[in-house]
Amino acid sequence: MAYMDKILRVNLTTGNSTTEPLNKEWAREYLGGKGLSIKYLYEELKPGVDPLSADNKLVLMTGPITGTLVPNSGKLAIAAKSPATGTILDCSIGGHFAPELKFAGYDAVIIEGKADKPVYLYIEDDKIELRSAAALWGKGAHETEHLLYDELGDVITLAIGQAGENLLSMACISSELYRQAGRGGIGAVMGSKNLKAISVRGSGGIKIPDIRKFSAAMNKIKREDTMTDDNMWAYTDGTPMIVDLSQSTGILPTRNFQEGTFDGYKAINSDAVKRVLKAKKACFACPLACSNYVKMGKTEVEGPEYETLALCGSNCGIGDMEAVIEFNRLCDDHCLDTISAGNTVAFAMEMTEKGIHDFGIRFGDVEKYLTMPTLISTRKGVGADLALGVKKMAEKFGGGDFAMEVKGLEIPGYEPRGSWAMGLAYGTADRGACHMRAWPAAVEAFGDIDPFTSEGKAELVIGMQDSNSVKFSAIWCDFWAISTERMAEILTLLLGREFTAAELTIIGERTYNLAHLFNEREGFDRKDDYLPARFHNEKLTTGFTSGKSLPKEEYEKMLSDYYQLRGWDENGKVTAEKKRALNL
Repeated sequence: MAYMDKILRVNLTTGNSTTEPLNKEWAREYLGGKGLSIKYLYEELKPGVDPLSADNKLVLMTGPITGTLVPNSGKLAIAAKSPATGTILDCSIGGHFAPELKFAGYDAVIIEGKADKPVYLYIEDDKIELRSAAALWGKGAHETEHLLYDELGDVITLAIGQAGENLLSMACISSELYRQAGRGGIGAVMGSKNLKAISVRGSGGIKIPDIRKFSAAMNKIKREDTMTDDNMWAYTDGTPMIVDLSQSTGILPTRNFQEGTFDGYKAINSDAVKRVLKAKKACFACPLACSNYVKMGKTEVEGPEYETLALCGSNCGIGDMEAVIEFNRLCDDHCLDTISAGNTVAFAMEMTEKGIHDFGIRFGDVEKYLTMPTLISTRKGVGADLALGVKKMAEKFGGGDFAMEVKGLEIPGYEPRGSWAMGLAYGTADRGACHMRAWPAAVEAFGDIDPFTSEGKAELVIGMQDSNSVKFSAIWCDFWAISTERMAEILTLLLGREFTAAELTIIGERTYNLAHLFNEREGFDRKDDYLPARFHNEKLTTGFTSGKSLPKEEYEKMLSDYYQLRGWDENGKVTAEKKRALNL
């Protein structure tokens, strides 16, 4: 029940497609989404595979709640081996693609091989076609979506822009113009396969036991749990509200993480977004409608979200909302991850100002800043070097002490010198620096837990990572602060078998350990769970976090505590006992 029990497998090399049953044993152990996509990749990819080769696979995975009346269930997991980091990579993208794929009859699509010429994949129920994308290649994601809509009618599309075509490690996948699977170069995996887009239209439905009882329960849960003060911030403000929170607590990344406060923050905060707000937008089955559709001057975009405001705003010394909106729009069209793009531009700005290498751009230079997304995504001019990403730029030119990345993935918008557990979350995230695996800043910097101690932080981060792993496997949006108990209640109603919070916690732990085992198989261990030296060696000098750093010895203590609580050895390897306990 709620699963379609069918996987679509498409081989781009041969042009053939086949269907196969969903592996129900794996679905019981990993649910769907994040966990099940990682399981398929772990079993099917050979260790050491080149992420940009035909041997890498791209997995589009729904979850048991996808396409149902469950609130906040519009996400799709997209997974592959990461071109940016060499780690496992799973991203999520909102909107309507995931339910449409379920309505077409599939729990997942596994894409293999490489087409000899650019193609797009068209899925309409049991009609599966690979069509020429010659006329689409070289175009931005926005034009690509419009052209496919004109050609195919009412479809939902995943597309890549020039960044994916040019195999950038920060290339993302776009849908419905402004939704992105954003991190780790997932768009480059599509580009490496000569796959420009995937369009889907479905006419089926989903079987749910006792739909009347289920519908009544969902309406009750929506009133009591989803549309509450704890969640409705997503509608009233959306993520831009975090700008003020980060500024007041001294963790707003500024000028390539040199400081945690930004003098021009009021120009890019929630109030500034509200002044240019034109409409709100929601994903499938979502009562929160977190997205802000804004227009300023001639530029319009859905966003900017907090990460863009922080990394492409304050972190680049840009206190100009219209410029940030245009930078956001360009990144969306070219399919550049704004977290990585903002970090990379900020790194180039600091390198120039410090005289290490002249990239021709300085903090606050709006005119040159707005040329960067196009130059980077097309690898032209100075963009050819910025397209390398922060880690490879540092290896080529220097500046490694302030290259803000972990495992090759650029750091999100929370300064860990003001939230020590955030540093541990970055270091131990399965895909490189990530705030989605755990977001302890919410309870440290923005809450009541002391952010400047290592005590208890390993347990805090592990709990969040395991909880989010099962949440993203089911697959819920992050913006519903749903408890594991509530997840169990809903899955019991939906799937017709009893779930408990304890069982779901184990599924989350199993998923996180499997992701770690994938990385371990690729050669990752403790040496890779580092943070940039800047966080350890330089103290912040402004705002609430003035005088604060994250001492290296405190970070190492948190890391050792983390490994011990995880049941891993001191070098970060999963022990045989832990594997047996989790049926790995």
